Amino acid sequence: MQDPNANARLEALCDAVFAIAMTLLVIDLRVPDPASIHGAADLWAALRNDAPTLGAFLLSFTIIFITWVNHHAVIRSVPRTSARFLFANGFLLLTIAFIPFPTALLGQFVLSDRAAPAVVLYNSVLAAQAVAWILITRSALHDGLARDAEAQATLRRNEKSGYGALALYALLAIAAAWLPTVVAILTTATWIIWLVISLRAKHA
Repeated sequence: MQDPNANARLEALCDAVFAIAMTLLVIDLRVPDPASIHGAADLWAALRNDAPTLGAFLLSFTIIFITWVNHHAVIRSVPRTSARFLFANGFLLLTIAFIPFPTALLGQFVLSDRAAPAVVLYNSVLAAQAVAWILITRSALHDGLARDAEAQATLRRNEKSGYGALALYALLAIAAAWLPTVVAILTTATWIIWLVISLRAKHA
């Protein structure tokens, strides 16, 4: 008899990785050293210095949360599983688990003259995440895992979006070698757009 919830263990694993990655992001947010704070002005200055780290945290938290929402929708539309689908999800989890590292680099160096490697790496991870989405949707479609015709159409749209995201973040990663600050701003803007799209979308 077919397992009525074949992806239950996969979804549980993915939820755990998403939750851990989101939690690890906050580690780089540090309270200013009290010994260096002699008044409100010092504390405001310390908080301003920490603004890039906070910005990187908010950006990555948003990225991981949007990815989780989209992944939840995909899992709900795929009641069956296959080896290719499982390994494609594993690759997505790899990109999610790795995000805290480039986030820390981005927060530390984005406003410095050493920002380029951090922004290049950050967008490279986003490009890799797009590859993971392509693999997930292609494996689901190729192996006939979709719940129904509507789910198949949604997966095809997601695959096209994956190719678009891959092209976008690969180009941004290349451009970041010369224009890291501009690319960091553009990267943030793209995820604000993704957030708006996600808020308007209907998920199962």
